[in-house]
Amino acid sequence: MSLTIPGFAQHRVETAPGVTLHAAVAGSGPAVVLLHGFPQTHVMWRHVAADLARDHTVICPDLRGYGASDKPAEADEHTYAKRTMAADVVALAAALGHDRFALAGHDRGALVAVRAGLDHPDAVTHMLVLDVLPTLDMWDVLHGVDAKVAWHLYLMAQPAGVPEPMIAAVADTFFAAFLDGWVADPAAIPAEYRAEYLRASREAVPSIVADYRASAGIDVAHDRADRAAGRTLTMPVTVVQQDWGATLGYDAAALWGAWSDDLHHRTTSAGHFLAEEAPAEVIADLRALLTR
Repeated sequence: MSLTIPGFAQHRVETAPGVTLHAAVAGSGPAVVLLHGFPQTHVMWRHVAADLARDHTVICPDLRGYGASDKPAEADEHTYAKRTMAADVVALAAALGHDRFALAGHDRGALVAVRAGLDHPDAVTHMLVLDVLPTLDMWDVLHGVDAKVAWHLYLMAQPAGVPEPMIAAVADTFFAAFLDGWVADPAAIPAEYRAEYLRASREAVPSIVADYRASAGIDVAHDRADRAAGRTLTMPVTVVQQDWGATLGYDAAALWGAWSDDLHHRTTSAGHFLAEEAPAEVIADLRALLTR
């Protein structure tokens, strides 16, 4: 039985032909959708979601290809394009009665959130991004030996049939490397949640790889087209991230500023898994954002 957020109702919603997402939902009021990152599921939002549900409708899906959501085979490069995954999120919210909603995303979920904001600006009212760069900029800043932190991006960008069996052969070791290596406070991810993330990821290797492979192909093409057309995020945006710019030599606020018309950017001393390591910070950031 998969772990979920205590007190949240469980929904399964068809968001595209033959693709159903699992979502945990609670509360009432203006809708907020929370998108998880890698290698996790919707339960990474448990602390933040419980607080927000006091005065908002909170929707926490497992992304396409992750957790208890469907994992369609990679028919082509569009199957796990962030454009496709963003359309899932918009369809999910609409099916639950919310044509407009605030959107928060961590890691992979933040990339889906950004694409939703670019493709569906009338649906997304506010956006919180946790610890990621836009796809196009992410690839541009990875140079030299300091970029070895992103080794998994290059592995999962390889042609289908190459990374999948390699990762599946040592799945727990592979996924644990990120859960254990990216967390500043290991106690923030208790053993039962760590085990759940490993189980869910172990059972989703092909779809997780397909998600990453799309970010080395079709997602870059979509970002380049938007950059050339001058498209930006028109809703209020808050970005919170570790200061990787100091290591890799880039100005994260400036990179994000090129994508956002209304940006608040700050760095944090917490580790990568912000919603679990520093939930009070994330709650404060999100509640402040919702007043803008």
